Amino acid sequence: MKIDHNLLEHIEEIENVFIELKDGCRIAARLWLPKTANANPVPAILEYIPYRKRDFMRSRDEPMHRFFAAHGYAAIRVDVRGSGDSDGILTDEYTPREQMDAVEIIDWIARQPWCSGNVGMTGISWGGINALQVAARQPPALKAIMTLCSSDDRYADDAHYMGGCLLNENMQWGSVLMLNAALPPDPEIVGERWRDMWRERLEALEPFPAVWMGHQTRDEFWKQGSVCEDYGAIETPVYAIGGWADGYSNAIPRMMEHLSCPKKALIGPWAHNFPHNGVPGPSIGFLQEAVRWWDHWLKGRDTGIMEEPQIRVWMQESVPPQPQYASWPGRWIAEGAWPGPGVEKYVWAMNSGHLFDEPEEPVVLSFSSPQTTGVRSGEWCGFGADGDMPRDQRSDDGGSLVFDSDPLHARMELLGAPEIDLEFASDRPLAFVCARLGDVAPDGSVLRVSYALLNLAHSDDHETVTPLQPGVWQRVRIKLNDLAHAFPEGHRVRLALSTSYWPIAWPSPEPVTLSVRTGASRLTLPVRKPQARDGTLPDFEEPREAPGTTHKKLRALPLRRSVEIDLATNEMVYTLKSDGGEFDGASLAHLGAIDLDIGYTMMKRYRVIESDPLSAQTELHQRALLRRGDWEVRMTCVTRLTATATAFQVSGDVEAFEGDQEIAHRQWTLAIPRNGV
Repeated sequence: MKIDHNLLEHIEEIENVFIELKDGCRIAARLWLPKTANANPVPAILEYIPYRKRDFMRSRDEPMHRFFAAHGYAAIRVDVRGSGDSDGILTDEYTPREQMDAVEIIDWIARQPWCSGNVGMTGISWGGINALQVAARQPPALKAIMTLCSSDDRYADDAHYMGGCLLNENMQWGSVLMLNAALPPDPEIVGERWRDMWRERLEALEPFPAVWMGHQTRDEFWKQGSVCEDYGAIETPVYAIGGWADGYSNAIPRMMEHLSCPKKALIGPWAHNFPHNGVPGPSIGFLQEAVRWWDHWLKGRDTGIMEEPQIRVWMQESVPPQPQYASWPGRWIAEGAWPGPGVEKYVWAMNSGHLFDEPEEPVVLSFSSPQTTGVRSGEWCGFGADGDMPRDQRSDDGGSLVFDSDPLHARMELLGAPEIDLEFASDRPLAFVCARLGDVAPDGSVLRVSYALLNLAHSDDHETVTPLQPGVWQRVRIKLNDLAHAFPEGHRVRLALSTSYWPIAWPSPEPVTLSVRTGASRLTLPVRKPQARDGTLPDFEEPREAPGTTHKKLRALPLRRSVEIDLATNEMVYTLKSDGGEFDGASLAHLGAIDLDIGYTMMKRYRVIESDPLSAQTELHQRALLRRGDWEVRMTCVTRLTATATAFQVSGDVEAFEGDQEIAHRQWTLAIPRNGV
């Protein structure tokens, strides 16, 4: 990474400005401007998220937004209503109120003396999703967006449900958002009213995991804010970017297929992070690529970006499975549209333990996976941390029904979504299946290259629950995650099916046995032949960024992942925590520019007994610290999830301290009926 220190000479920074909305709510923003902007107005780039511009995200924000300002843009980083230093209450993610606030904010930006009237919107994750939502509202000044690691479908492709199955990420992410929403504003920004604002937030705090678990099917709650409901509402040009190691890459092919506005796509090997900090590598000069996009759409310059292929994708090579990768070998390929015209469907029959061109006589194969199947799955959404990638799949495959191809006689490259036509029967009314596509090396190691979950009681659609009739044969189509992967000659393709996938997905209420009728079931692979133009693609520039705030790490705690199995009870305990001795320890840093210490730590623990799905338990502990001189704020948040056969049980405990004085203590114990999950 090259850091351009001289860029700071050309910009000025405004630590905080309040944008007053029509209802009187003051929204806090941090600005970076070219020094000449008031005399020569420039386009603006907005990032609009609830992640505290002042402190925890400071060192992440500055290198990017300073870079944009140094290249002729007003960069505006805004705290969503109820977060950071903004007024109000954060009631949920992606609310209509949040979107309408953004429309007002964009109008305010366009009217400022330093703005030319053209505004772009950018963001990753939450910021990428609300950029799409705001674009669908068509504010006149919004001329283009960049959406990274985002989703067009809040139910089917976000942190809550996957294929109608409840993700444990719902509990983790909801708990993180609870703590974030409960933190106070900075007294140096809002003044003496900070304590009243803090109390208001604490009193109104919602147990977000339970809120989302109250909507277990794709109802109106999820349709609101899902731009897939009406792709035609987005007329603003869209640049969609993501990575194969991220949890959100599926939305990009869908948007490229269905959006009718000017559009581009880029999918690298990265996890849930910006491509200039992309892990696994190679990282790229994302900020320069972004400036090319903004120059074209906000300044009207011919940068050539729209003459290049519409879709650019990292074709990944086969590698030995490991917990993390500094870099993932491969090459850039290009398509003019999605699906690519050069992609052909290759169909294999699922015979008895074997993938083959022709179906054999049908055989019924039954399987029931241990509840511990899935422990080597890694994280649902990787952030590039050690241990969050899938490990060697052999032990998980041991609890699964497996179909292998013969060793490949030639290299085979896949681009797109594998699909399964499955003829099955269940012995229980509620069941799900996890399907995994693996790359089996000659030494037997298995690299997971794609997977999918499907709640089989959602076989018609995700809006209704249709319990299965035990013993009755049905057909279902399962679409796996999109991928770009090259299977080498001599490797085998593996399809593995399991009835559990812990701790990614919450278990079915009873142990399940599924039966599959071979010969009648099929696997379809999207095979792409290499194209000559792949080798002519221009290289991306090397990563560059502006300097960030200098901060001093007071204590850095590495993350540790461990799995313990009690051989007497067959209980498996999977723990991730900061390894600093006692849990009261926290990673600490000092932000010199605002004389603030910040600290945060989290422990998450998953438990399940091999034979008992009702033994499943998720537990998260978080602590956060803000400290400046005599001012100190501490918070703890403990959340747990268990379930009976008929209800989920969610508990939450949030404590807030100013110094040694307890300011608030909120507790929840909720039972949420299970609805086919």
